[in-house]
Amino acid sequence: MKTSVQLFTLLLDLLRFARQSGNTVLHAGHVRSVLVFVSITTACQLKAQDPNFSQFWASPLNVNPALTANINGDWRTIMNFRNQWIGPTAPYMTGTISFDSKILQGRLSEGQRFGAGGMLMYDKTMSGVLKSTYGSANVSYNILVAEGLGRHYVGAGVGLIYGHKRMDWSRATFGEQYNGRGFDVNMPSGESALSNMKPYLSGSVGLTYSYQNDIANFDFGMSAFHVNRPRQTFLKDEKERLATRYVVHANYERNLSESVVLTTNGIYQRQTTASYFSVGGGLGYILDEEFNTSLSAGVWYWSKNAIVPYVGATYKNLQLGFSYDVLISKLKDSPGIRSTWEVSVIFRDLKELTGVIYCPPWK
Repeated sequence: MKTSVQLFTLLLDLLRFARQSGNTVLHAGHVRSVLVFVSITTACQLKAQDPNFSQFWASPLNVNPALTANINGDWRTIMNFRNQWIGPTAPYMTGTISFDSKILQGRLSEGQRFGAGGMLMYDKTMSGVLKSTYGSANVSYNILVAEGLGRHYVGAGVGLIYGHKRMDWSRATFGEQYNGRGFDVNMPSGESALSNMKPYLSGSVGLTYSYQNDIANFDFGMSAFHVNRPRQTFLKDEKERLATRYVVHANYERNLSESVVLTTNGIYQRQTTASYFSVGGGLGYILDEEFNTSLSAGVWYWSKNAIVPYVGATYKNLQLGFSYDVLISKLKDSPGIRSTWEVSVIFRDLKELTGVIYCPPWK
């Protein structure tokens, strides 16, 4: 993250210098060249880190394959959209859609659960110059291991991931394409190595532990993505591989009264030398239990990056969430608008619903 911030700040300094000095050399074509350079250099130095969400609780299949079908209900569909750092360069846009469901329920003994699900993700970097697609398929198993004052569950999950990155040459120009009057995108770019990105297959694994009683719920989990470290590089370097992403997460929910619920959760992720954690909580207020209607609000801290306020609502089988990142990093002082926001939409089955869905749940 530090490297990408430094490169992005360098780009902003170049733009500011060109604006102040009236430099006509650094025009749109050069800016696009710098953007491509930043995208490629960042991807190479950070070894293509996976996209992350401020509302991590609303993208469980991107957190841990063992969370697949670990849900309140029989099935759910989740859509996420993140628009990051809108301004003169609009560098990051990420969206996902996922579906997971309990399976083989009639064939399992009480206290056991099998689940299956999948997720599709797209990510556009530097105004669409670099585009990524990502798909995963997961299976999970969860079993009741002890019961007394509460119920103790352990679970495991595995996933298969397909990923591909590509360049949109129509949005980029290079020095070799300057013909003396302007940039001609039909001329060779001199960057043939950038066309050699190949799709990759990788695996993910995860474990979870849950404790539930009549008024509280606690979840803890660990996972790893890209455990086989597939080859993934823009350059012709056989040693360059996609780094494993490690995740640790926890969640605690408790009924404070018949109408008010407290939710707290946190996550820590590490991929190569880049790492971050996010921790926070919120309150949910139940308006109508019969129609599964509630309102919620909370705030999270994204380490050295942002404060993230969140508001959400549920009605019947629909759950909506909106968050806005208030930057506290050095980027907050850069020129232009530095806004980042996310929207999450969740549909779930109501037949097996237990209680009311409230402020950001894992389940």
